[in-house]
Amino acid sequence: MKELFQHAAVTAGITVRVAVNFLPEQSRIEAGKWFWVYHIRIENDSAETVQLMTRHWRITDARGMVNIVEGEGVVGEQPVLRPGESHDYVSGCPLATPHGSMQGHYTFRLEDGSPLEAAIPFFSLAAPAKADRPTDFPA
Repeated sequence: MKELFQHAAVTAGITVRVAVNFLPEQSRIEAGKWFWVYHIRIENDSAETVQLMTRHWRITDARGMVNIVEGEGVVGEQPVLRPGESHDYVSGCPLATPHGSMQGHYTFRLEDGSPLEAAIPFFSLAAPAKADRPTDFPA
């Protein structure tokens, strides 16, 4: 089964694609915790080899609370992508609200050592309506 990438951004020949899914089995709605999994595919359609060095995420919940996540590589890796190659990984995002969003950028190192900042597209995190709030208990 081929995964449907819902979002994409292209920067200087680097394409970042995102597919996101809400995971009710990993969420604890009664405790105010919702969880999404996202699949990222990074494609190098440029003419040179690049290495992913760092990530920068801006995660915003429905209350407007912003969490900045920065670090080396992705899921412990700093992949090297030759022209025409791609790299896939899967990660997750918990929120304290049933809706939010993510966006950001990756910093790559080019062959000459200079940096390239490639956009990660904006994407929404939205739980289905039935998962918006805990079950109402009778008084």
